Amino acid sequence: MDGTHDLTAFCCQNPDCERHGQRNAGNLSVCGTYGKHDHRLLYCNVCGARFSEFKGTPFFNGKLTHTKVLEILKHLGEGLGIRQTSRLAGVHRDTVTRLALLAGQHAKATHDELVAFSPRDQGGADRREMVVRGKEAEKLRPRRPRGR
Repeated sequence: MDGTHDLTAFCCQNPDCERHGQRNAGNLSVCGTYGKHDHRLLYCNVCGARFSEFKGTPFFNGKLTHTKVLEILKHLGEGLGIRQTSRLAGVHRDTVTRLALLAGQHAKATHDELVAFSPRDQGGADRREMVVRGKEAEKLRPRRPRGR
């Protein structure tokens, strides 16, 4: 395999790897392809893990074309419901629900990684803990209504 592939958007998917979640870390290479559409198989030089370029996304292990998945996610992003999206895309409503859940999990994981590795997040874990604890305290001690 040649090393001319752009892998800057990818990161190691192995949670035990020291470079897990770090994009453009220089540890990934393409070690092969698979499937009838020649999806790339990535290899981490640090931990030795091999994984699909689509692992962790709504495109992974699906039978729909990428165009169809993007169409469904676009409808959902525009605020259409599950049933309406399934009618417009011509797929079962369970498929739309599955893709919506996968897209949400992918977005949350991506957001959490960005927050965890953000250089601007000074003392982020402590600050988040204070916010969470403040919300927990509010549940235990509800605010009194203001009298007029």
